[in-house]
Amino acid sequence: MKSGPDSGSHLDMPLDVRKLRAQFPILERCIYLNSNSTGLAPRGVQEVLSKYWDTLDDWRDDTWETWWSEIHRYADDIAAFLGAPAGSVLCDVNVATLLGRFAAALEYDSGRNRIVTSDLEFPTAELLFRGLHRLGAETIVVPSRDGYSIDEEAIVRTIDERTRLVFLSLATSNTGALLALGPIVEQARKVGALVALDAYAALGVVPLDVTELGADVLFGGASKWLCGPYHAAFMYMRPELAARLVPLTPGWMASRNPLTFRPQTELAEGTRRFAGGTPLVLPLMMARVGFELMRSFGIARVRELSLAHTQRIIDHADEAGLTVTTPRAPQRRAGIVSLHFENDEQVVRDLAGRAEGQRQMVCSYRCGVRIGPHAFNTESEIDTFMKALVESAIR
Repeated sequence: MKSGPDSGSHLDMPLDVRKLRAQFPILERCIYLNSNSTGLAPRGVQEVLSKYWDTLDDWRDDTWETWWSEIHRYADDIAAFLGAPAGSVLCDVNVATLLGRFAAALEYDSGRNRIVTSDLEFPTAELLFRGLHRLGAETIVVPSRDGYSIDEEAIVRTIDERTRLVFLSLATSNTGALLALGPIVEQARKVGALVALDAYAALGVVPLDVTELGADVLFGGASKWLCGPYHAAFMYMRPELAARLVPLTPGWMASRNPLTFRPQTELAEGTRRFAGGTPLVLPLMMARVGFELMRSFGIARVRELSLAHTQRIIDHADEAGLTVTTPRAPQRRAGIVSLHFENDEQVVRDLAGRAEGQRQMVCSYRCGVRIGPHAFNTESEIDTFMKALVESAIR
């Protein structure tokens, strides 16, 4: 395969990519194709860390008012990014925490107690849902036909009047296979079931609009394509649903006026009633840097470059006779290409641990070799990486 026009010179890159690339110092010493697992931290995070230290070093209690404002401004910006109204997004430490509070607020009785999910969800899902069996829930896990993508037809057949909740990944974390959601939402609406989506593996690399998706609840986080840290997850909840659900285990931040620090008996309006205790403020401040950077770059542009990069990886893999487990149709893949080797972990560790003087190359070896190029990556980086990957695989 021919090298791209940008090989050898950053000046040959499109200007927007060059500017974006400049925000990530690690790219000068590393080919980083692991955004599907851990997003890179942009330069602006250093300023956030320094400011946070200054705050701690000169602590005043009124800092909480400032933090409160910043946390909710970030949540509302995420809501706008998803095409959702202000007040419909809540931030917290991880999806498991948020999913647990939401799912425990549902009633599992009157013959409607089933949670329909797939066997390709992140490990949190089935463990958490099994815990809800104590509340009367029953989990129906629908197997994949090919081991790589969710079987949408089987999901639709499984959803009936006994279904309380359908919980699925919009894009699977292992292969990036995008869900054909329309028929699932249609069937759920027909029988009165709720639909919740894990959008973590799609957020920031696939344009999302919660109104168009038709989801009642959507979960995501900053630590992949939005170039944020861990511990910066969020939950969108349809306002009409949030208004009628009562959380089973709210924390003090879920009260109407938490910063009074007085006893509270009333829950907040909207999704904030599902808040927990004292939030992790620093990760959310760090997350804003990457979020604003990627939002200014443009999600449509990210998607355009992602599809081009992932197609280039697939083309390389086909030339080498490698096994591609990610869907090939552009409309069915998110931001990664997953390849299968007998020695997945060793192949990737070889690339990451190259000898001194060689450029290190990073992707994910968990659940196959997963390659996640971002908008800041170049064609020449992909060509170099895939050449080294093939050489390592056949060694």
